Amino acid sequence: MSVFNQSRSKVIRIIFLVAFIFIIAQLFYLQIIDGRHRQLAAMDNAVFAKVDYPERGIIFDRKGRAILNNTIIYDLMVTPSEIKGIDTLDFCQLMGITIEEFIQRVNDARFKNGPVRPSIFKGLLTKDIQARFEENSWKYPGFNLVERPLRTYPFNAAAHILGYIREADARDIERSGNFYKQGDYIGKTGLESYYEDVLMGQRGVQYMIKDNKNRLVGHYENGSFDTASIAGRGLKTSIDIELQQLAEKLMSNKVGGLVAIDPKTGGILAMVSGPNYDPNDLTGPDGSKNYSKLVLDVTGPMLNRAIGGRYEPGSTFKPLGALVALDEGVITPSYGYPCGGRYTLCGHGKPACTHSGGGHAANVRLSIANSCNAYYAHVYRLAVDNPKYRNVKLGYLKWKEYMNAFGLGVKLGLDLPNENKGNIPDTSVYNKENNGRWTSCTNLTLGIGQDKMLTTPLQMANAMCIVANRGYYFTPHFVDKIDGETDDDSTLLNKFRKRHNVFTQISDTAYTAVIEGMNDVVKFGTARVAQIPGIDVCAKTGTAENYTILDGRRIKLPNNSMFVCFAPKENPKIAIAVFVQNAGFGSTWAGPISRILLEKYINDTLMKKSEADLERISKANLMPAYFKRVQYKEDSIRAYKWFKTTKDSAYIKKYLRAMNSPVKEVPGRMPIPMKKVTETAIIIPVEKYFRKPVVQKVS
Repeated sequence: MSVFNQSRSKVIRIIFLVAFIFIIAQLFYLQIIDGRHRQLAAMDNAVFAKVDYPERGIIFDRKGRAILNNTIIYDLMVTPSEIKGIDTLDFCQLMGITIEEFIQRVNDARFKNGPVRPSIFKGLLTKDIQARFEENSWKYPGFNLVERPLRTYPFNAAAHILGYIREADARDIERSGNFYKQGDYIGKTGLESYYEDVLMGQRGVQYMIKDNKNRLVGHYENGSFDTASIAGRGLKTSIDIELQQLAEKLMSNKVGGLVAIDPKTGGILAMVSGPNYDPNDLTGPDGSKNYSKLVLDVTGPMLNRAIGGRYEPGSTFKPLGALVALDEGVITPSYGYPCGGRYTLCGHGKPACTHSGGGHAANVRLSIANSCNAYYAHVYRLAVDNPKYRNVKLGYLKWKEYMNAFGLGVKLGLDLPNENKGNIPDTSVYNKENNGRWTSCTNLTLGIGQDKMLTTPLQMANAMCIVANRGYYFTPHFVDKIDGETDDDSTLLNKFRKRHNVFTQISDTAYTAVIEGMNDVVKFGTARVAQIPGIDVCAKTGTAENYTILDGRRIKLPNNSMFVCFAPKENPKIAIAVFVQNAGFGSTWAGPISRILLEKYINDTLMKKSEADLERISKANLMPAYFKRVQYKEDSIRAYKWFKTTKDSAYIKKYLRAMNSPVKEVPGRMPIPMKKVTETAIIIPVEKYFRKPVVQKVS
């Protein structure tokens, strides 16, 4: 062997010897000198790592009232490797589950979190089950209780605003880079989701000693290994919980959305989506069951229509159309149009008006007060055909810029997830539909808030803030302050504190004409229902036709009822938009709802007339009747899919009976119009399981 190879061999031997000595020294230190680790290794089966879940931050309304709080409930945890010699049948009877469910849950825990780490076996125990388990816990090694802060809603209100929390699923854990663990809860919707990083807090761990009967008897090493949880921080919001409760009462048994905003700050005072639900239904032991019911409800109680519902604004749009034309200089406040009852300059006599003659559109103020369709169809055409833009397409793009600046067709960026931007169509839509050849007559009903224009209640409430403020707004939001605000928090909130001067260049003369016109709507026009003694209210009613497709047929529904307003006229304190689906004229339902909310917020009391209207409106059921048919079809399809998978016919029996019963009119305000011979049936292809249905005509 060469000298070189001998030297290298010695070096390698020395390296291995040093490494071996180092390992032996470490083992000697851990096992002989450091008694804590020696003890921990010896007591591995006798020490339970109890996760200390922090309290989530509390959410307060504008007056400091806690509208989302915490209480304590317990999760039952399982460590699969520690389950030894338990009476499985006895345990299952205690928990109210089957042996098959027991096996499945233990296997799921073993697969998801490993055999030696605690996982949730049954979350959010009822007090009865919790008490019975505590009495018998010594019988069930491998199972332990862990405290869980539970969300409570003291006012039973603001479900769509506050949102809900649920256990983090696999996608949540993956998206967080494994920051969240199985058993952690995460905000799924509403403020709970948007401000998750603020509200969540930081979990801790307590190492507890177990005795030979599986009972926790104290902290290991006097808690020297424990880490304390840190509670989440609170949120101070702009919500007026009394106004919120009142708004929810008014919108009960109705479909639509409602938003009330403080124009001076952009703080949202109330937001309601109908149909609604009690937020407490999604907490506690029955939370998952109630969630499933809500998800399967075709009326969409979990959809926040205030920010996600898309509606033609109809005549509520006209004040905005007037401001665009005034700013463009194509009309002046004194501009009039000789409307004879319909618009004839595009050759088809549409749109029609409810007024005719008598100078009802002699100027901007009168055109708003009388809601002249012909006037605003023409004003739209003047704006997009403005000669300085050379052609209608460029003129339309400029008009679309105005709409986006008003907050239509774009997301406003409030502090809730899942906001819808509505729709202000691009020129490409009309180019595609008309082979690139179209004029201002093609889409003139945009001037009266129709055609392809779709807005959300939030967008229209914000647009009213712009009018009320004569050209500026703050991004609508709920949270004004965060407890212990940091620089990161300030970055999060600063966008809600920035004033947007989108139309401050429009003259006071133009704003005065529009605002006085809206005030006249209340004094003399279609919104007289919104009059409040001593308060100058500015408002605009709106009505839009509504259709749906049911059983393959296009059906006309009752019109949508819409209302936008702000008050007082001078120094406005509140702006409101109310949309009620299939409810008729804007002044019938949406108008009185708005007046009651204005009156409550400004005067902090209600007149006898308003109290009577509150009682009448809150008891009125305006739910569209066609939902019953849609629900029936959806339920029957699910029942058939279940039958097809399991061969269990229990769920489809009632549909079999219904197929052999005479067809009846769907109860409610609006019967489903059917002129042809129709079958009441679910569409199920396996004919051998069904008799031929009885077919009858619907009268």
